[in-house]
Parts: sequence; C-alpha cells; structure tokens
Amino acid sequence: MAASPEPNRSSYDLPLVAADQVPIPVEPKRGRLDSIDLLRGIVMVIMMLDHTRDFVHNAALRFEDPTDLSTTNIFLFFTRWITHFCAPVFVFLAGTSAYLQLARGKSKAQLSWFLVTRGLWLIVLELTIVKLGIALNPDYRFLGFLQVIWVIGVSMMVLAALIHLPKIVIAAFGLSMIALHNLTDSFRVTSWRGPETPVPDLRAKLWILLHQAFEGFPILGFPSPVVFVIYPLIPWIGVMATGYVFGTIYQLNAQRRRRWLLIIGGAATLLFVIIRAINLYGDPSPWSRQDNFVFTALSFLNTSKYPPSLLFLLMTLGPAILFLALFEGRSERGRITEFFITFGRVPLFFYVLQWFTAHLLSILLHAAFGKPVSWLWKSPIDFFGPTPGVGFNLAIVYLSWITGIVLLYPLCKWFAGVKQRRRNWWLSYL
Repeated sequence: MAASPEPNRSSYDLPLVAADQVPIPVEPKRGRLDSIDLLRGIVMVIMMLDHTRDFVHNAALRFEDPTDLSTTNIFLFFTRWITHFCAPVFVFLAGTSAYLQLARGKSKAQLSWFLVTRGLWLIVLELTIVKLGIALNPDYRFLGFLQVIWVIGVSMMVLAALIHLPKIVIAAFGLSMIALHNLTDSFRVTSWRGPETPVPDLRAKLWILLHQAFEGFPILGFPSPVVFVIYPLIPWIGVMATGYVFGTIYQLNAQRRRRWLLIIGGAATLLFVIIRAINLYGDPSPWSRQDNFVFTALSFLNTSKYPPSLLFLLMTLGPAILFLALFEGRSERGRITEFFITFGRVPLFFYVLQWFTAHLLSILLHAAFGKPVSWLWKSPIDFFGPTPGVGFNLAIVYLSWITGIVLLYPLCKWFAGVKQRRRNWWLSYL
C-alpha cells in the first residue's frame, strides 16, 4: 500500500500526536493578537501620564528632573520611572507587528513598500501634527522635536531593507546595536553652540541624529536650533529589528510560545540585574550607594533613556516580554482587558490625540485657578525658561491623566471599530 502524503503542518495547525493523546490546543489565525494589543494599550495609557505631568506638574514646569535623587521623592520617581517602559515596548512591538504582516500573507516586497511609505508618513506627522500638539504653535522657524514617532519612522525605513536578509543576520544586527552602542558613550560633540565643535559641523549634526540626545542645531542659517533631537536613532533601529525577529515566536503554538516568552523575558531581566550589579558597562550613569536602602534601589533602577542604554532596554523589555507570557494565559476578556486592548489597537491615533488632550487640560486648569496661561502656546524658540507660579501637585496630575484617558476612550473605541469594519488601505497608516 502506498504511504499517505505528509499532511501540511503550518504553525497554526495541531501537532501530530498519537491516537491516545489529547492534542494541545493552539491559537487559530486571527487578524490581531490580543496579548500584543493588551500590552501596547497598557503602555500607551501609562505614556499619557508622563505627558500630562509635562504640562501640569509644578516641578516639571520648573524643568526639574524627577529621577534626580537629590531632589525627588519615591512617588515622583516612580511616576516617571514607570513610563520608561513605553517607548521601548512601542518600538519593539512595531517590529513584531511588521513580521506578523508577513505571517499573514503579505509578501516581502509589499511589506517593504508599506514600511517605507508609513515611515515617511510618521516623520511628516512628527514635524507637523505632533509638533503642534506639543507646542500649540506652528512657528515655521522651529521644525520640531524629533521624538519617538520620528524614530519609528526612520527605523521602519531601515527595516524595509533589512527584511530581505536572513533572520539570523537581522537578529545579529539588532542585538549588536543594542549591546555595543554604549561603547561610544564618551564621544560627544558640541553641536551648534560654538566654534569649539571638535568635528566638522555636518558630522556633528549627523552624530547628534544618531546617538546624542537633547541637542539641537540650526538649519539654513537660522541662529536658533530648528531641530531638537530627543530620540537619536541608535539603538532604536536595533530595537525594532530585534522586535521583528521576535515575531517568529508567534508562529509557534500557544504552549511553546509562552515557554519561549518566559525564557527570553526572564533571561533579559536577569541579565539586567547581573550587569547592573557589576556596574562596569551598559549605562553611562553607574549606580551608587545612597543614604538609605530605598534610594540605593532607586539609583540601581535609574538607567539612561536618552539614548536608551543596554541596561535601560534590558530593564524594560525583559519584564514586558514576561507580561506577554502572562497575557498569553488569558482565555477570557474582562472589561479592564477590553479597555486597554482598545487603546492598543489604535496606538498612533491615541498618541496624537493625547498630546492635544494633555495640553488642553493644562490650559483649562491654569485658567480655572487664575494662573498664567499664554506660555502654554509660546513658540519653543521663544521659550527661554520656566514661568513663575505655574503648575500643580502630583495629585492633580493623576486626576488630569485619568480625565484625559476617560475622554479619549470613546474616540479610540469608535476608531478601533472603524478599522475593524473597513479595509481601506489608508487606515493602515493610522
């Protein structure tokens, strides 16, 4: 008798098992993965806390660093620290989502075109709508702050080329950039600030774009900085590339996928603890003993975000991947889960709206309490320092944040429904 042909065993099929075994159920093909949307939604909501603090908190409006251990308190420190998870998860999962588009049938040529065009679109958004949401002032002299959206846009364009390489090469590229970029921490340029710039001006500007945060430079003869770089490209490009390869885990059945999520997340978290404890590499700011154990622990956790150090990324992405493993085990959605998934399904829509919402809430608060308001739409070029008598305490920050989330939820739920019901090509760019 001729042997029967080997059945087609895609990553979503049941594994071959003996007749007396009960097969392990696996997740069927779906348009989106709830666990990813849930994690992304949680970090998006947390992100708005940070941006609300930027516009409402009195210390933030005095430009005080909430992670400065000489001036902060525990509650303020963790109000800022918890938001560190947002950008790494956002960028990492953007790479994972790109891989999942391939798994759902898109060709590499189609994916490359999408990544290039969406990347360009994100850069345009950063320099227009997002800038307007931050400043409420369209001053043409100031091109804009280069934040996480521009980084995602450029990283997508780089990923458009990387996806044509073997996945092992992409992984090596991404992980090497994450692990090794701190070797260059000691190299800094002085950008536009004077003739002492140690390298030619163009090279200085390029280095600022690549790896030196909180620097600006003029363009076309303007004396003031027209571009201010908050998120340099390295190592964010590597984070997205690594997230892309990470997407291959979602071709495994649920049990194996959860096991690998636990292994990877646990290993990254443990690696953070070990390398941070050694205190020799991985972050330009080593930790130190403080007056008490609690503040020593804060020093241990106080890693560098601009640009994100190796330890910063291990500290945030490791636990985030562990949470993905935890969310894999959720068989039913509750109201809270559905609430966060809604935001996770429309991340760009929420990101843009939350800037305007946080800014407008600050204007209403300051006006209601008779505090100065006009500074809230002053051009960044004309904003030379803090305005006396502005801002509120952390309790008001949290109330404002919750108010903003409640206001945005119906809009995000509506738009998530639009994206689910309709298949217009332009919706994928929003």
